[in-house]
Amino acid sequence: MGRKSTPPAPLDAATSARLRRQARASTKPELALRRELHRRGLRFRINHPQLPGRPDVAFTRAKVAVFVDGCFWHCCPEHGTLPRNNRQWWQDKLDRNVARDRAKDAALADLDWVVLHVWEHEAPGAAADTIEAEWRSRVPATHRAVDADSRPHQTAPHDRGTG
Repeated sequence: MGRKSTPPAPLDAATSARLRRQARASTKPELALRRELHRRGLRFRINHPQLPGRPDVAFTRAKVAVFVDGCFWHCCPEHGTLPRNNRQWWQDKLDRNVARDRAKDAALADLDWVVLHVWEHEAPGAAADTIEAEWRSRVPATHRAVDADSRPHQTAPHDRGTG
């Protein structure tokens, strides 16, 4: 992966402030995807600390890890761009990000996890379709949560009146 290099001096205070404000977790694309998965009745862990790379969404029973990748930071083939200034430094930085992604994917695969990457520009519904299909393929139907309408009726405990 290479060594980290010292970042170049920011061009101006506004650029520096903008990069500092960049969210690292619970970004808008992540939240939209999580809302869609939750709406479908899927339950998951977020930023699971015991897993390599801390997946954005982790289905522990199915062993499916989902990462929502930003187009810039993870070199999207459609939308990834390089800044005009300090181009070589940014190229090296983004190459390290991609190498780190591959390393965490391999570490999760070694633990028998399936890793899915979703680009930030993907529609949440389409991404959720892919994720749900993978989840369903890995969790037996008998172990899936069912919606409230299909659960057996729970009866109240018998009255213990003093009669």
